[in-house]
Amino acid sequence: MNPLPFFRSAAACLFVAAWPLLAPGQALTAPAARIGDRAIHADYLAFEAAQVRIKALNQRGRPLRDYHLAKAQCWLDVSFHEYTRNDRGAFPQEALDQSLALVQLMEQNAAPLPMDTALVNNADRLRPDLWELAGKVKAHEGLQCVAPRVACAEVELVHAGNENRQQGWRHGNPYVQMAEKLLAPAVAMAEACVPKPVPVVAPPPAAPLAEPAPVIQLPRAYEFQVNLLFNHALYEREQVRAMTLKRLDLAIARAREAGTRLTEVQLVGHADRTGKPAANQALAQARVKTVRDTLVAKGVEPSVIKTSVKGEREPVSACPGKFKSRAEELECLLPNRRVEVNFAALRQP
Repeated sequence: MNPLPFFRSAAACLFVAAWPLLAPGQALTAPAARIGDRAIHADYLAFEAAQVRIKALNQRGRPLRDYHLAKAQCWLDVSFHEYTRNDRGAFPQEALDQSLALVQLMEQNAAPLPMDTALVNNADRLRPDLWELAGKVKAHEGLQCVAPRVACAEVELVHAGNENRQQGWRHGNPYVQMAEKLLAPAVAMAEACVPKPVPVVAPPPAAPLAEPAPVIQLPRAYEFQVNLLFNHALYEREQVRAMTLKRLDLAIARAREAGTRLTEVQLVGHADRTGKPAANQALAQARVKTVRDTLVAKGVEPSVIKTSVKGEREPVSACPGKFKSRAEELECLLPNRRVEVNFAALRQP
């Protein structure tokens, strides 16, 4: 069960008071001492405070499609993900440091902001072709339409490299898949984002006309995704991991930016491998309904929501091998207990 909701109501005022003091180097509890509720509570406060700072940057006008804001969010997400999986290495701390370093620079309105991506915790550099593709898109003038995809793909490649170095390829493979999915359409989307003038046909010489001004086509379609993660065998809204609900709120805010129209939201329901296939299919369907109801309650038009259910057929975390406890195995399987929320939006000229 996700412990965050238990801390939120009691400590809400502490988050607001404490977050400005957090800076790069904010230390999580040392792994050896991370054994009690007090220590874990303190670490969750640090994660929540970082999230508050990212939200504040967006509230002050930095758009969610911004490369550096998206990257800070993705570093925070992978740090929290590995922390909840009881990663006892340096990765959760170093990933959190990367997020906070970017946040601090954005709070200070520093310019230019760094575009490189650190291989934290000596992560292996997997898939040079994907790194090269990310660099190509970052140099493209259409980056503004795909920046969150590129930023999160780079972070997931580091995540994969860390898992590969620590536990082997099967543990890094799911995060490589995430990077592939993010980067595959990125070049085409960046190309579509660049205004292209329509060729002007010269008038006939016999009847000269004033040359019309070039007509500019502005393809404005873009997509982004959020995954909502559920506790084991459950589907109710209060069983959604709190950090993923916050990402949903940020995604909805992005879809409602001035001059933006949300054209479609696709929901795809998944379950982990535990239980019988038929029960997992029904569980995934119930999770989709929960997310659909949540979106409608947040003001999303029901007519733009499309749904499908995959059940246990498309896991992203294989979680092979033996585990010390059932709880450890279920936490490893958490990414499979998800509803993918795929937003499609159109920015009006």
